[in-house]
Amino acid sequence: MKPIVPVLLILLFASAYSDAADNAKYDQADTTQTTVPPSSEVQDSGAMILSAFFGADDAFGPLANRLICEGAEGGDGMPLVFSHQLDISTLQPGDFKITRADGSTGRLVCVTPMPALDEGELRTILLIGEYGSAENQPVQVDVVGNLLSIDGSLNFRNSSSTVIPLEEGPTLIYAEVVPEGQWDLGKEQSTGLQFGAPGDGCPEATQQVVRVVWTGGITKPGGDEIDDVQRLAYKVFVEDNVGELTMILPFAVADLRDSDNNHELCLATTAKPVRIEFPAGLMTDPIEDLNPATSIGVTY
Repeated sequence: MKPIVPVLLILLFASAYSDAADNAKYDQADTTQTTVPPSSEVQDSGAMILSAFFGADDAFGPLANRLICEGAEGGDGMPLVFSHQLDISTLQPGDFKITRADGSTGRLVCVTPMPALDEGELRTILLIGEYGSAENQPVQVDVVGNLLSIDGSLNFRNSSSTVIPLEEGPTLIYAEVVPEGQWDLGKEQSTGLQFGAPGDGCPEATQQVVRVVWTGGITKPGGDEIDDVQRLAYKVFVEDNVGELTMILPFAVADLRDSDNNHELCLATTAKPVRIEFPAGLMTDPIEDLNPATSIGVTY
């Protein structure tokens, strides 16, 4: 009898490779045609890059060529977090210009929403290429092509962001209440693969879910998935009907084991969440930089 587990792993790997190929973008020129004006020209559009994080320098191993995109091996990684979710069909490397500290321009190999692929997570994009080093870091990212929001109403062209240096740790950059239709209560991760796999869901007893987004992928120190140490460190401030604030803790954290920059805080209350706080030193990015103390208001 042939062994079953290796065959299943091969099938899962092939599936992940296929999904990665579908989600990675290679076009080096902007091919998106649109009549939507750049949001920088529209007053109060709110469209912007929230963060750009130089999270990895020459850090991707050989499997990245298959799991992320061809040419990713040995590349630099930079997650960008946007104010709104993106229409991925309008995404290509030619949408971005990366400037290094010495004024030179970096080279992109591909851009992809991986590993942040769950519903509601398409505000994070990973840029992969050769665009910096510890000695000559990227300092600015500009959107130079037509890159649209998921509903097609916003165009991020002409948006820009300074880049968080390589040596800094991850911070909270966005938080929102997750619509009930996206909760997936009781869902378990469907595969043993981590990078880009669907995250798990909150327990059935959950009354409210808050998604928090970090500037880059996070784990506990050492690279393992977070546990109760990190769960109990999340402080959620909720507001009652008369405006009084109370601090509570999530009774569970979901959207784990998928290697992305999102966590879902599972709450046992329907009170309005207004702010999330997290102390220093309990999360790391992929190169083991510890987080500083960080907080973020909840967006509605």
